[in-house]
Amino acid sequence: MDQSIIAIKDNSANPAPLGLFGFGMTTVLLNLHNAGFYEMNSMILAMGLCYGGLAQIVAGIMESKKNNSFGMTAFISYGFFWLSLVVLIVMPKLGWVAAASSKGMIAYLLMWGLFTFLLFIGTLRISRALQFVFATLTILFILLAAGDATGNETLKIFTGYEGILCGLSAIYTGAAALLNEVLGKTVLPIGLVKK
Repeated sequence: MDQSIIAIKDNSANPAPLGLFGFGMTTVLLNLHNAGFYEMNSMILAMGLCYGGLAQIVAGIMESKKNNSFGMTAFISYGFFWLSLVVLIVMPKLGWVAAASSKGMIAYLLMWGLFTFLLFIGTLRISRALQFVFATLTILFILLAAGDATGNETLKIFTGYEGILCGLSAIYTGAAALLNEVLGKTVLPIGLVKK
């Protein structure tokens, strides 16, 4: 009986830059609103639906084909986070359901904070750049929940600036992954963790 093993080579592109750009750009745009630069508008919702949402889900599916459980879990989860956030905003405006209560939104944000903290632990084996993204995102969710709990407008504005930092760090990490690969050398360091 022939028991030959056939090796299948993965020639698919690295989906991480797509997922990181989708997350980072959408996070910056939402948090510019949180920091008080402009009102909640269709641009934010469209980014949340399309680039933050759908593009990250596509990246997560591609990560699963690369046998990257961390990337798959992160990108698909945050893709659906953005979709759920758009739904939370839009459904009440359409009159389909009552808006989420303050307590409901606090619980929602804290659960995402807990989830993000658990993923942060995983980044301790990957890179310093991802550690920064997930640490600032964990803080962002906690600050968003605290802002909803206290109603403190100064805290909400500060949270917006912290969210901008988080989003920019994801954009940097995505740019590093893409440019380092394309140029064949490290032009933007990410601080890989030695295993």
